Amino acid sequence: MRIAQVAPLAEAVPPKLYGGTERVVSWLTEELVRQGHDVTLFASGDSETTAKLVPCVPQGLRLAGIRDHIASHLVMLNEVRSRADQFDVIHFHVDLLQHVLFQDLAHKCLTTLHGRLDLPDFMPVFRIFNEMPLVSISDSQRAPMPPHANWLATVHHGLPSSICPFEDKGGDYLAFLGRISPEKRPDRAIAIATRAGIPLKIAAKVDSADRAYFEEVIEPLLDHPLVEFIGEIDESAKCDFLGKALALLFPIDWPEPFGLVMIEAMSAGTPVIAFRNGSVPEVITDGVSGFIVESVDEAVEAARRIRSLSRAEVRQTFERRFTAARMAEDYVRAYEELIAGGIGERMRLVAAE
Repeated sequence: MRIAQVAPLAEAVPPKLYGGTERVVSWLTEELVRQGHDVTLFASGDSETTAKLVPCVPQGLRLAGIRDHIASHLVMLNEVRSRADQFDVIHFHVDLLQHVLFQDLAHKCLTTLHGRLDLPDFMPVFRIFNEMPLVSISDSQRAPMPPHANWLATVHHGLPSSICPFEDKGGDYLAFLGRISPEKRPDRAIAIATRAGIPLKIAAKVDSADRAYFEEVIEPLLDHPLVEFIGEIDESAKCDFLGKALALLFPIDWPEPFGLVMIEAMSAGTPVIAFRNGSVPEVITDGVSGFIVESVDEAVEAARRIRSLSRAEVRQTFERRFTAARMAEDYVRAYEELIAGGIGERMRLVAAE
């Protein structure tokens, strides 16, 4: 199958530091190539891939210091259109512009929605330009969308089994990994760890938009003997950080679309203590790959009994459900349905209801 993967230009594929979407695009692209497909990746020029790379900007735009990415994405999408007849499927991982620019090619296009959908900002496009087939990364992510959204599939993320190798022993600290922001609730992580009497290591970036929150709310909480703030870490350090943890804390306070860090931890055999929001019940098998909680009190109790879970079973759950091979196979089935015209027939049935 001839497949185009169209990545965001904010980061390289894979990203040099933070960048969940670009990381997933990389894993999917490499696995599709491994499975024998002819894949072309539209991405920044500093991307690394075994697919055919079409460099659309010299460097990921964030590290290049470019704030407004619309112009660069328009140029990339024009390049994709100029080559559209070379592909059986064009798979977008960017938010909105393709819904307008590829209306006449929607029969061979699909868009994976990687972000939150519970805000009104994007809804006008989804309501009016509803020809584009959509893929969600969890079933819960779909809930806020218009009733006649053109859903093709839900495909949970997956990563290569070798990225975060299994650590059978783990360690003695709780881990918080990601971004410092109000919806990620690092304050909850600190409360859980200090009340449970277990060390906490925080490996997280602080965006400029969240700088005030960090300085006013989180920084005063870091002055505790059980809490260590490490800052942003790269890919080479991340899996070691997760694998040597007793558990990952995922104390979110928002409708998380997926939560990639949960399956990265599971790959290493590290169980997850997560609040019941968004995709969490779809990703974590309660009592097997972690504990799903609804309060800090429940999370403290979960942390105290986390050693009752088998790290080997956590890894086995990952291997059954969240590998890159499984993700690519799910996407290939979606591509085949798209090519066969199944999405068009389904939309006709929905419109007739």
